[in-house]
Order: sequence, then C-alpha cells, then structure tokens
Amino acid sequence: MSQVSFSCTEQEGKVARAIARRARALLLDHKVDRDVLDITMDIVATHCNGNPLRLDDLLAADDVNFLHDLGGIARHLNRETGKLGNHFSPRFSQRAAA
Repeated sequence: MSQVSFSCTEQEGKVARAIARRARALLLDHKVDRDVLDITMDIVATHCNGNPLRLDDLLAADDVNFLHDLGGIARHLNRETGKLGNHFSPRFSQRAAA
C-alpha cells in the first residue's frame, strides 16, 4: 500500500495553512474545535492525492461554499490513501483538462 503524499509547493502549503486557519475560526464560531494542523493535512492530502484543489479560490470562497468543501473533505477523506470517497467532489476542485 502506498503512503499518502503531502508533497506540495511552498506556496500551496502557505495557502493550505491560511485555509485551515480560516476554517478553524469559522468552526469555533459553531462550537466545533478542530486543530489547524489536522485541517491543513486534510487539505494537502486531498490536493496531492488525486483531487487537486483551486486553493486560492477556496480560500476566497464565501462561507457556505468554503464550509461545504472543508466539511466534505473532513467527512469523505480516506486518511490511509489520501483519496476522497463516496463520490464527494469539492466545489473548488481543479477543472479537468478538456
């Protein structure tokens, strides 16, 4: 079994951490306590293991779409493979090349 890749660029890592900080703040408003590192790892694992994300667009998203993607990733990420399950596709996934 292959390991989950967390290999992203420095810039992608910075944006992923910014997303995680924003997510934590929003979640705390709803009495949900989730660690920034855990959220960052979910985002990077998703991005680097078959579902590249439009990270800048996700960071800039309105709260509803932002929380949809972060909640879906948290719920559907297989932490052993880095793949999303149950046919979940984040709204801020990169577009497939035509």
